[in-house]
Amino acid sequence: ALAGLLEHNTTLTSLDLRHNAVGNKGAAALARSLECNGTLTSLNLRSNKIGDEGAHALAKALERNATLTYLNLGENKVGVDGASALAKALERNRALTTLELWHNDVGDEGG
Repeated sequence: ALAGLLEHNTTLTSLDLRHNAVGNKGAAALARSLECNGTLTSLNLRSNKIGDEGAHALAKALERNATLTYLNLGENKVGVDGASALAKALERNRALTTLELWHNDVGDEGG
């Protein structure tokens, strides 16, 4: 429901959903909204049980989104695969200036 509203949002610039058990499915729904949202600049998804599947969906959205400047994915379950997808998305995204991935399962390979 919230993700659908974001698609047509023209005023909200910051959304804090930390500690909400969004999970991979919720992250994918939010990612679809981010692909067409043109106003959100800050998204906090800290501590939401988001893994590689959710990170891949968000990475795909970041390739198209031109307004999000801050994304917090700290304290989730993102692994090397998800971190790699996000890194690849940043090659195309020129808006995001802060990506927080602390306390994930990235390890040395994903760093």
